[in-house]
Amino acid sequence: MAHKWEDTAFKGPMARAKGLGSAHAGLHHWMGQKLTAIANIPLVLWAVWSFASLAAAGAELADVQAFFGAPAHAILMVLALASIFYHMALGLQVAIEDYSHSAFKPVFLMLVKLVTVALFVTASFSVLKMGFAVDVTDMSALVQQSM
Repeated sequence: MAHKWEDTAFKGPMARAKGLGSAHAGLHHWMGQKLTAIANIPLVLWAVWSFASLAAAGAELADVQAFFGAPAHAILMVLALASIFYHMALGLQVAIEDYSHSAFKPVFLMLVKLVTVALFVTASFSVLKMGFAVDVTDMSALVQQSM
């Protein structure tokens, strides 16, 4: 069975293109991928540096909690997680739309979105839980550890 976009003797270019969406419908999707890719560069570099510095210092759980107790660190990590997971969802959506010709394509797209949101919420909750576990009565020690 021929797909609607395949060239046949009875279809002109307009007939093949009808029903496949408008030419500008993917612009926001493309722009989202490019913006998250650019945002991921400094955010992922910061996250790798953070994890490497914590690992090099032999950080214990209390040290990691103190690190994420600094608002800048917790905010940057949540931003990194949001950018990474949104970029992942956009990429998986494109892969499914382009390469899956199954009747279950809408189900796969919904699953990708649900799993991505669930992973983001779980990871963000973990970061925030570590950050709020810090005893903020001694702010001078917290500020020194974050620098």
